[in-house]
Amino acid sequence: MYQNFGCFIGGEWRTGSETLDVFSPVTEKPLGTIAAAGVDDTHAALDAAVLALAPLRTNGGFARAEALHKIADAMIARTNEAAQMISTETGKPLAQSKREWGLACDQFRWYAEEARRIYGKIVENRVPGGRFEITHEPIGIVGAFTAWNFPAALPARKLAPALAAGCPVVLRSSSQTPGVAMIIVDCCRAGDLPTGAVNLVVGSTNNTYAPLMADARVRKVSLTGSTRVGQQMIRDSAQTVKKVSMELGGNAPYILFEDADLETALDATVATKFANCGQVCVTPDRFFIHESLHDAFVEGFVKRANAIILGDGLDERVTMGPLINSARLSEIESIVQDAQRAGATVATGGKRAANFNTGHFFEPTVLTGVSDVMKVFAEENFGPIAAITTFREEDEVFTRANASNMGLSAYAFTQSSDRARRTVAALKSGMVGINSFALAASEAPFGGTNYSGMGREGGREGIEDYLDTKLAQVVF
Repeated sequence: MYQNFGCFIGGEWRTGSETLDVFSPVTEKPLGTIAAAGVDDTHAALDAAVLALAPLRTNGGFARAEALHKIADAMIARTNEAAQMISTETGKPLAQSKREWGLACDQFRWYAEEARRIYGKIVENRVPGGRFEITHEPIGIVGAFTAWNFPAALPARKLAPALAAGCPVVLRSSSQTPGVAMIIVDCCRAGDLPTGAVNLVVGSTNNTYAPLMADARVRKVSLTGSTRVGQQMIRDSAQTVKKVSMELGGNAPYILFEDADLETALDATVATKFANCGQVCVTPDRFFIHESLHDAFVEGFVKRANAIILGDGLDERVTMGPLINSARLSEIESIVQDAQRAGATVATGGKRAANFNTGHFFEPTVLTGVSDVMKVFAEENFGPIAAITTFREEDEVFTRANASNMGLSAYAFTQSSDRARRTVAALKSGMVGINSFALAASEAPFGGTNYSGMGREGGREGIEDYLDTKLAQVVF
């Protein structure tokens, strides 16, 4: 299934100097073998990006806009192929894969228009006859690093704004889901961009990450990944003073106030919590339920969780797929067992799914009697676990919700507009959803605070991370 692809360097697919096997999380069998990058391949990708610097910049915003629209058109035409690839590599349900691909297409549409709107400004200064001219220029070559859990949306969030700004990109996608990135990069050929504007390398850390981080020609790096990896990347980027943007881990609080519409909240929450088997950085993890609604919330949550159909995401009846690999499965199992030893109760799930001879399947799990210090609550679990506790007072729950070094997303359900505003103001998070989980949109800035990262993807803010600001004083 990867035979038409490989490393994409200098406008062409190459075999690469090494190979890697890609495995199915459903069958645990190889999906195929990809041509992986060696160190020389990564250096070749950088050399190609250097050659694209001048022509991509001088193309101008309007030409880049047209290129991005053509890429979006090519991606839309390959929706079914791409969705199949996403579900095959990740195991997520096909409907979720189609939505993700649509979001990826929309990134190119949005940033096509942002390419036309890279505005400068003129500021009068105090020197007679003088003025300041402020302009924005592409920062240079971008190293983009993406995770496996959203193999289409994450590369698109980096490629689209970088190209719109006039920056060549070397994309290093996850080796667990390489085929999706390969389709996106193949679609980029439709944009008729300068040769070397888009490059793809997939391979080991030593062969891909290390050369990109060490090379001073890379002026910006963008990562979607774990906080641990982000911390290392920040340290490594300091050697060549690269600009960094980081979308890292989360541990989102969820607050259900006593005035919430319980049934509406449950319908939205269960579907969100178990999307992609809980392997979503912005998924709600820490459930704070007002004590007056706790029992009804747990009952409704368990009922809906038990109705989830596990299986291969390519089966349209399936509503939750597997975890990505055996290590993830073992970790989730360990987190639940740790919570039980600490006194939590399993209301449903809590173990590997029994009806599968292969695959990394874990039951949708609901834990009650959870304390704030348990690992399942204090750390991001990144799996199909809803950890539930209670609260009584508003100030109390705000304090507890903010007792985390993460700050990516947070959610609350209430029918009071005043309480909604207080909640948005009180929660320390880059994004807050009130009666909604729809935070990821091309027109909105996506990102976190504290250990959840820096910088934004999406919206006007997303392109700013790929631009340098230049000041000129002009006196006549």
